[in-house]
Amino acid sequence: MKPLKEFTIQFVGLKVGEHHFDYQIDKKFFEYFEFEDFNDSSIKAEIVLDKKQTLLEFDFKISGTINVNCDLSNEPFNQEIFDEFQLVVKFGQEYNDDNEEILIIPHGEYEINIAQYIYELVVLAVPSKLIHPGIKDGTLKSDILSKLEELSPKSLEEKENTEEMDPRWNTLKKLLTDK
Repeated sequence: MKPLKEFTIQFVGLKVGEHHFDYQIDKKFFEYFEFEDFNDSSIKAEIVLDKKQTLLEFDFKISGTINVNCDLSNEPFNQEIFDEFQLVVKFGQEYNDDNEEILIIPHGEYEINIAQYIYELVVLAVPSKLIHPGIKDGTLKSDILSKLEELSPKSLEEKENTEEMDPRWNTLKKLLTDK
């Protein structure tokens, strides 16, 4: 796969100090990584590069919305996401990315591609359980939700009222309450 060229930052020609880069992340960006969990996305990525004499400091900030399907009802909805990440790039003998916050690149390098870091930041910012806001406040009406409600187990009180209890259980219940 060819790297996404617009996410390659050539730091050699930049002066010492802060440099700002803004990117708009959409569905095509995730297609490059073959990630198909999002229906659509509208994410703004703000990257601040602080170039120093011996190292580079990147400050990543993402914010926006992704369109995903609800885990319960499978209804699409827009989920807001935001996150931050700091990366320090040092120069050394060979490439080393063992530490997630420190990247070591060879001395001869003159550019760095940040697409992978933006991708990981967005994917990790997504909540583990995606629930449609209409389910939380009760405004979403769906065939799936009504079927789930119909098939859900009855509460204990309803079961006790509808079913006759075996008299042997009553004796055992007395043991619990007679402490």
